[in-house]
Amino acid sequence: MSDSLSNKDLQPTALAERHWRWQDYAALWVGMVVCVPTYTMASSMLDQGFTWQNAVWLVFLANCIVLVPMILMGRIGTKYGIPFPVIARASFGVRGASLPAVLRGLVACGWFSINCYFGGLALHSFLNVLGMNLAGPAEGQFISTSQLVTFFIFWLMHIYFIWNGLESIRKLEVYAAPLMIAASVALVIWAFIKVSPSEIFSLPAKVVEGGPKTWAALTGLVGFWATLALNIPDFTRFAKSQKDQQVGQFIGLPIPMALFSLVGIIGFSVSQILYGKAQLFPDALLSQIGSFAAGVGLLVILLANLTTNVAANLVSPSYDFSQVAPKYISFRTGGLIAAVIGLLFMPWKLLATSGDYLFVWLGGYGTLLGAIAGILLVDYYLVRKGELSVDDLYSTHGVYTYSSGWNLQAILAFSLGVLPCLPGYLAVAGMVSKESMPSFFIDLFSFGWFFSLFVSGLVYYISASKQHKLKGVTA
Repeated sequence: MSDSLSNKDLQPTALAERHWRWQDYAALWVGMVVCVPTYTMASSMLDQGFTWQNAVWLVFLANCIVLVPMILMGRIGTKYGIPFPVIARASFGVRGASLPAVLRGLVACGWFSINCYFGGLALHSFLNVLGMNLAGPAEGQFISTSQLVTFFIFWLMHIYFIWNGLESIRKLEVYAAPLMIAASVALVIWAFIKVSPSEIFSLPAKVVEGGPKTWAALTGLVGFWATLALNIPDFTRFAKSQKDQQVGQFIGLPIPMALFSLVGIIGFSVSQILYGKAQLFPDALLSQIGSFAAGVGLLVILLANLTTNVAANLVSPSYDFSQVAPKYISFRTGGLIAAVIGLLFMPWKLLATSGDYLFVWLGGYGTLLGAIAGILLVDYYLVRKGELSVDDLYSTHGVYTYSSGWNLQAILAFSLGVLPCLPGYLAVAGMVSKESMPSFFIDLFSFGWFFSLFVSGLVYYISASKQHKLKGVTA
């Protein structure tokens, strides 16, 4: 193995390390699913004109869709014991894999920052429950000084798990998942005691201009876990068997996502009925319930965001940034880099409106990651027929070296899948006028993840299949 392409964290896992069972994967997913961003997912859709039935159905459908590449990518990690950046070397090249790795890593940094923000808000509210009377943002502000301080304090809590690695994360998820399920059930019971279910579920849908944007919402919802659909091998490389990773993911993802989104809908609706204002974030609702309930609930939110953040948003960039310079960047170093980059994001601006969160953030990065997923899946399952040369993945002179370590065909396929969606993204993000943009491009962006996955996968298949036939390469 070349020192420039390998370190102990990127090397294939030994058999002794492969002890994760289906229960571990189910707990991992429940721990990641139960978090504030999932809570706000369906309630954001209510705020965008969807009925609660359509919102929950779309969440369930989106997660069934993303479960397919999740399990397919997970199989590679279990078979070879290698993380996502190393898998990407087969299609992008041993050096070119840094492109998808860094893109995935930066998205994780953004999510890390968002969850730190939610955790900081929960800590801020918890301190107020204790009587500290910390101020919220003033008129025209996105965040107050005290909220910025609690954001930084919550950020510091993650360093322990970066330092102690994946086994500490597995234990955290196993113990935390039951507590978070219990807290979610308690919130629903409280809501049904205060307000009859028929009243909660009969609230009329909000009227928005142009009506609810179904395809854009579905693309955004798929994009929510499009991140893990790429780097799930970072976890499945520790699976005891293929059955364990498949069953655990099947149990832990689609139904828990739909159910916890329903919890968000109930909380959103109950706050409207009881207090006259629909609260998008749970900490605002909890602060109105009472001191004891608010204190317990806010502690659960802190735990929920911590479990999600360390598993979903620190593991990936730890490996991803290590791919750039394995000799110098270990798993720990990569996680610390990700944590520092996360400080540079400003999630309070991103989350200022439900539309920005649902369509701009989720839909935007979903397009990038869909293209990468299309290339990786086509390369492994259709071009290479499920076979990789592990030694060559760590060699600067193997079959994955391509042109100076870069596979230009993968770069072209990625570009052709992403660039057509760029004009629509610029319009939706408000960087250019929607009126000046042909509706075709905005509609195309609404299908971003699906479009980029299909186009990038197809372009790569046509070019790579021809190349492999000419060279007779099967590895």
